[in-house]
Amino acid sequence: MTLRPEFTLGHSEYNAFLFASVGEEAVGVQLTVLTALTRLGLDPWQEAARLSDLPREAAAWALAATIATLPAGDWKVSESGAIAARLVDCLPARSAPAVPSFAAGSRKAGPLEGEKMKPGRERWLMWGAIFVVVLSLTLYLQPDNNLEPSSGTGVSTQR
Repeated sequence: MTLRPEFTLGHSEYNAFLFASVGEEAVGVQLTVLTALTRLGLDPWQEAARLSDLPREAAAWALAATIATLPAGDWKVSESGAIAARLVDCLPARSAPAVPSFAAGSRKAGPLEGEKMKPGRERWLMWGAIFVVVLSLTLYLQPDNNLEPSSGTGVSTQR
């Protein structure tokens, strides 16, 4: 099974944002947004999608608050707003849809392509599956008397 394009590392539309540098850490290594979000316990791709859905100002404000919680590097807490504004410019305008939608007037999508099944169908499928399981168990657990003579064959045992 292949991953959807927004979750593949090589072709993610969030790569420019996630691999942008926040600044230099105290040890002299560049800190990327990906590393910073991971260290804070956030899923970087989900956070990038959430921020790209927000208006630019709100996204910059939310990212600045996140950057302010990071351990100090070569940036100051007062600079987190400017850093966030620079990083938000790397985000796409909106996040990618979870499932590609079909344009109006195109062919009708079937249940396997994202359309929900009718509630009645789901119920019948569930009960049908339960019936098949019960029937199979009943047939499997019945005693097998193929090698025993039946009681009405007239075979008697005399001493």
